[in-house]
Parts: sequence; C-alpha cells; structure tokens
Amino acid sequence: GRRRRLLRRERAARQPSGGLGAMVRAAQAVAAKPLELGAKLLCRWRGNDLKPCEIIERKLKTLPDGTPDPAAEWEYYVHYEGLNRRLDEWVSLDRFDLGSHSEEGKMTRNQSTKRKHDHEEHEEEGELDLATLKEHEEATKVKNVNRVVIGNWQMETWYFSPYPKEYSHVDVLYICEFDLNFFTRREQLDRYIKTKCKYFHPPGDEIYRETKEIKGKEYNISVFEVDPTHQRLYCENLCLLAKLFLDHKTLYYDVEPFLFYIICEVDEHGAHMVGYFSKEKVPSLAEGGGEYNLACILTLPCYQRRGYGKLMIAISYELSRREKKLGTPERPISDLGLVSYRSYWVYALLEILQKHRGSISIQELSDMTSFRTEDIVKTLQAFNLIRYFGGQHSILVTPKTLQQHYTNAKPNWVIDSNKLIWTPYDERVHNNN
Repeated sequence: GRRRRLLRRERAARQPSGGLGAMVRAAQAVAAKPLELGAKLLCRWRGNDLKPCEIIERKLKTLPDGTPDPAAEWEYYVHYEGLNRRLDEWVSLDRFDLGSHSEEGKMTRNQSTKRKHDHEEHEEEGELDLATLKEHEEATKVKNVNRVVIGNWQMETWYFSPYPKEYSHVDVLYICEFDLNFFTRREQLDRYIKTKCKYFHPPGDEIYRETKEIKGKEYNISVFEVDPTHQRLYCENLCLLAKLFLDHKTLYYDVEPFLFYIICEVDEHGAHMVGYFSKEKVPSLAEGGGEYNLACILTLPCYQRRGYGKLMIAISYELSRREKKLGTPERPISDLGLVSYRSYWVYALLEILQKHRGSISIQELSDMTSFRTEDIVKTLQAFNLIRYFGGQHSILVTPKTLQQHYTNAKPNWVIDSNKLIWTPYDERVHNNN
C-alpha cells in the first residue's frame, strides 16, 4: 500500500542520473579490481581503533563537480559490526586492514565478534513487519547526502533521505532554516534568503512561549503548530530533513493527516528550529489502550542533550490532557527517543511518588499523568521500581533511585500549562462547522 509506494520512491531516489552513471561505468572499465560487496574485514574507526565492518556499497571517487576522478580510486561504504547504522560511512582503501580479509568474505581475526541485531535499539517495531523493515533498509542502506547546513550549523547526516534526484548524491545540502527550502550551493541559499524567503519563523500559529534556563543560559522558547492543509510543502520538506537523522521513518509525502509542532529558540534574527514532533489530527487507537499522541519526534543533533526532546514529550502529553485522553507515542521508538521517553516518564512518576503518602495504584498514576498503564509498568520495571513480596507486586522507591532520577535531574522540560494556547483539533472542526 502506501508504505510500499514510498519504498519504491526511495529506491528510485538512489539511482544516479544517466550521464553521470555512464561516466562512472567508463571509469570503472579502467579501474583496478575493487573489494567485493559484502566483504567483512577490519577498518580504522575514529583514530587507530580497528573495528570489524561489512562493505555495503562502493563507488569511484569523484571530483568536486561530480565527475569521476581520473585516478579511478575506489571508496567503500561500510557498516561497523554492532554499531547503529547512523555511524555508517564512506572510507578509502587505506583505512582497511587487508590482512583481515578472506575470499569468502569472512573475518579471519576477532572471529568472536558478533553482529548485534540491526533493530536492537528499538523497544518494539510496531506496524513495521520484518519484511518491510528489510526492504526499507535495502532501499535506504547508503546515505545520499553527507552534510546539511541550516542556520549557523553544519551537521553530518545519519541516514538516507529520498530528496529529488538532482539534490541526491551531494556532499552538502543547504537548507533555509525558516521555510526549509533546500539548495545545492551556498550562494543559492544566501540569494534566496535575501530575495524570496518570506518568513522568520515556521509558517504556522504560535501556541506556546516561555523563557527557560538551559545549561546556565536563558533562552526564549516558542512552539508553532503547522497544518499541512495550508503549508504542505513545508511539512514535506520537514519530513525529508528529519529522515536524514531518523532510521525507520517511512512517511514523507503523506503529511495531510498530521499536525506538526516546531520548537524554536527565538532571538532578534528570528525563530530558529530546534526540533519538531508530529501527531495525527484524528489520533489512532493504540494497541494496549489510549491513543497515539506523537507520531514522530526529532531534535536536531546540534541541539541534543539540552532537554528539548523531553520538552516536546511534555507538550505532547499536555495536549493529551487538553483532549482528556491517555497518550502514548507511535512505535517503533528510536534508541534516542526511548531514552528521552523513559527519562521523562520516570521523572514524572517519581515526582508523584515522592510526595505521596500511603498506597497508590497504577491506574491512579495513569489518571494523574495521562500515561498508559502499560507505559507506567514498563518504566517502573526498567528502573527496578516494582518488587514482588507478600504475594503481590508493590512499588518501591529507594533513596538512591530518587536522588539519581529526580533530585539530581534538572527538569527544564517542565512546561507551564497556562501558557499553552491550544484547542483540540476535533473541537476546532466542530466549531467551524
């Protein structure tokens, strides 16, 4: 269905244009025999450390104008065994320890190294069955954009994204931080911002504004809601940008059913996007109870480890409370997303438990937080807060756990619900009718 069509687009976006492909094939005719795809050997990774890897793809080095290098040297795209796909990269031949290579493509050293399952970082795979996951990974196995420039930041990308062919296979993609239009050259972006860009903030309604202290410095934070009914191109460009940093994201063009919430740092130059999350306009029922209150979440790498992920999670749950519903994120949850969620969940639960006297049930915790009971139980288990004694399960909070995950936490993600100006989508539709 819809996901299959998107996978076909991914495969099409990976194909080079005919002219460049012909030049590459001509250069290949005179190139030395390259290493085989699927070969497993040792590669120097971040210094002199040797790590086992597998060759995923190969290409002839190209000149800055995109034409093949006359020297016809090969580059190899490798996946490091046991590491996340976002660390895959192009390397030259001199990075390999060729003594570790065998004709059968097997390791002849460090044979005890075991490849971890590609999806081990996910709590669950949700609606993505294994066949779809395998097809998705095959179609997106090689990054097509190495770096992006957005605002004052330049970031290395992590994954493939199905940008149009003319923008794929570029070293650097230049993105307007306000409307997310993209260009292959810096001068194009600069000219666009000066002459055509109409915005200095995301093209939507501001629903939240607050000044927060982050790592000892005050920031003006704003959140904008963008409806693709009115800003479809912006939302599609946002999804393409997000795919560069999210592995199992397969929806880029079917944006109409969602609302997008963009979190920004605001200064005299405008509102600079930090990250975003999306949620369905009409939330789907979640397996295990409640409704999905978050479909996708991303904090740009240059803003990570500053609490913005948990701030967006807090806002998503405040929206659920406004809707008077239980909420939970859609699956799969990425490894980084799961860390943020568990950190947020455990802090919110400990905030209640450290003040509460007497017994309290899981259902009561759910009513107070808008968390699903299933998410509460999994969080308590993950932090060893459920013990079995006396013939029943009980919640036990030790002083060490309280200090580590509550007292020592710096909850700059706690929001002031009085500053949220937002009406549930179904109420808006009803009022308009």
